[in-house]
Order: sequence, then structure tokens, then C-alpha cells
Amino acid sequence: MKIEYHEFYSSHLGRVMPFKSYGHTGKPVIVFPSSGGSFYEYEDFQMIDAVKDYINSGKYTFYTVDSVDNESWLSEHKWPGDRARMHNVFDRYIIDEFIPFVQSHSGWNGPMVATGCSMGGYHSANFYFRHPDVFDTVIALSGIYDARFFVGDNLSDVDVYLNSPVDYIKGMKDSYYLDMYRNGTIIICTGQGNWEADSIRDTRLLGEVLREKQVPAWIDFWGYDVDHDWPWWRVQMPYFLSHL
Repeated sequence: MKIEYHEFYSSHLGRVMPFKSYGHTGKPVIVFPSSGGSFYEYEDFQMIDAVKDYINSGKYTFYTVDSVDNESWLSEHKWPGDRARMHNVFDRYIIDEFIPFVQSHSGWNGPMVATGCSMGGYHSANFYFRHPDVFDTVIALSGIYDARFFVGDNLSDVDVYLNSPVDYIKGMKDSYYLDMYRNGTIIICTGQGNWEADSIRDTRLLGEVLREKQVPAWIDFWGYDVDHDWPWWRVQMPYFLSHL
């Protein structure tokens, strides 16, 4: 497997951002880390090994990004709006700087896949729904889709609202976005075992909102023995890739 370490200076974030790529060709899969996680955790927790057949066959190239969660949603000393605005800076880094690098590096100019586990599930869904021109597929595992999880009931700030998928999709009337969702591939999965209560709630809520908007989605609840943990995500990710 071709594995490369990359880094470049982000003018949006004002720092060097590291990341890794896995594969030699194929559709790019952008992997967002779990809460406060780093670009190397996907490999460290054997997720790359779990999907290696799809990488080695040339179907996909995986790109694992670093996070700024500890300065945005997890920064509890900040006002909710300031947390959201820091996330928006990360959003601009991904869309304005990281995605163009991926296009150049991979030679792929079409839409990509967004994925992640736990908080990475939140990020992958939020990036998919905010940028359906960049991503046509999302595989969100054990995610949170309601910004209240991070900031309580403080949704009065527009930047918080616009990063809470269950809220902005429910309020969305723009047919451009809704039609792109309807033509995309949406996979939202959670187990029902230990530590999955928040994800179960939000997965149900997101499923209801998408049904109201007549947006097809694969909302999948796995068994009561399926915990919020890497061993199950290593099973889920190749399973869903096999169905794309």
C-alpha cells in the first residue's frame, strides 16, 4: 500500500496542518477523526487495515485529516458562537485548501466520500450536508448530529445553527441542496450497545428529518451488543464500502 505523510501551512488556520494518504488511485475518502483526535488515529486503531482491500484494489484513496476540536466544539470556556466560528475556520481550511490539494494529489476532480467515527461521524455528516458539491457520499458511524450536544440550548447564534445538521436540514427550503442530497448516498449508522445512547438519539432524529424532506438515506441501527468503539467500526466501515 502506498502511504504518504503530508503537511502544508494553512493560511486560514495560521499553522501547519499534517495529514496522511493511503492508496495509489481511486475515489478520495476524507476521514475526520474522533473527538479531539489526530490524523494518525485511523491507522493506529487498525481502520486502514480494515479497508485495505478497497485501497489496494485502487477503488479508494483514504486521506486522514487532523482536527481543531479542542479549539472549537470541545472548548468549553468559549461562548458557543465562538466555538462555531472556530469550526467555520476549519471548514474553510478543508474546502479552500485541503480539498484542492486532494484533487491535485489524486487527479480526482469529481465528488468525494466523507466519513468518520464518533465526532468524526458528526464532521463527516456536517461537511456532506454543507458541501454536497464536494461530497456525494457520507458514511457516518456513531455520530452526533445536533449541536446542542456541544453547546446546550444555545442555538440562537446563526453559526451554531448552521453547524447543527438536524436543525438546518429541518429548516431548509433550498431545492438545490435538497436535490443534491436526494442524488447522493447517505449512510448513517450506530450500534445500540455501550456508550451509544447519544448517537442512537441523534441518528433517529436525523433519520426523521431526512424522511420529512423526502431525502433517501440508509439509517442503520446495529445490535444491542454493538458498542461505541473501534472494534465495531472496523466491522462497519468495510461492510458499507461493500455496498457502495
